[in-house]
Amino acid sequence: MDHWASFPWWLIFPIWAMAGGGFAASRRARRKVRQTPRTAGPPRRPSAADARAEQRAQRERQLASARQLIADHDAVNGRWLTYELDVARLIDFPMMTDVREPLTVDFIRAKRTADGLRPRSPEALLADDGVAEYRDAVRRFEVAFDLAEREALRVRDGHYTEADQRRLAHARQLLRVAVDPGATANERQVAYTRVHRELEGVIVLPVEAVAGLERRVVLGLPAGSRLRRPADGAA
Repeated sequence: MDHWASFPWWLIFPIWAMAGGGFAASRRARRKVRQTPRTAGPPRRPSAADARAEQRAQRERQLASARQLIADHDAVNGRWLTYELDVARLIDFPMMTDVREPLTVDFIRAKRTADGLRPRSPEALLADDGVAEYRDAVRRFEVAFDLAEREALRVRDGHYTEADQRRLAHARQLLRVAVDPGATANERQVAYTRVHRELEGVIVLPVEAVAGLERRVVLGLPAGSRLRRPADGAA
């Protein structure tokens, strides 16, 4: 009796409360597990529609890359046209058409290769499976043109003899007269003919540059007048 009388009954209540709380928490956890929807499971296998969508996306990425490659090619050709169509610019930087210069020869060859591989369209490039070869050709063209242009801008006519430099300078002066709206028709005609004479044997003018120059000279001639070319005889 003394044993039970000395038992610390007051400890029963907090212990019972703790046990009750633990039982309640356990019940809540089990209830939450039962109520939580099952999300785990085997991964969903891609469907045929998924595969087709991925193929379309991959195709679009390839087409975008092909379009950019063609645009890069056109950009370099556009830079070349600023020389090819402008006689004055070629006189200022004659190395760009001087095939005695190795860098010029390299860029011309690289251009021909890239132009020869240029596809009709991005779709045609992918169909021919020639992307890698064309990309390599375009990159070589870009590098070769950069090197040639940088050197041409640096040396200008410094690689030419003093006699050729004088001829280039004279041709530059005559060219201004040939396209001068204030000059007479005869002055324009004579200047045009003499430009060709001064440049003969010094630089080679592309056909496109000559055609562009002739159009500018003709604008200052009387209506119906025919431009006399150097091959027609001197004026």
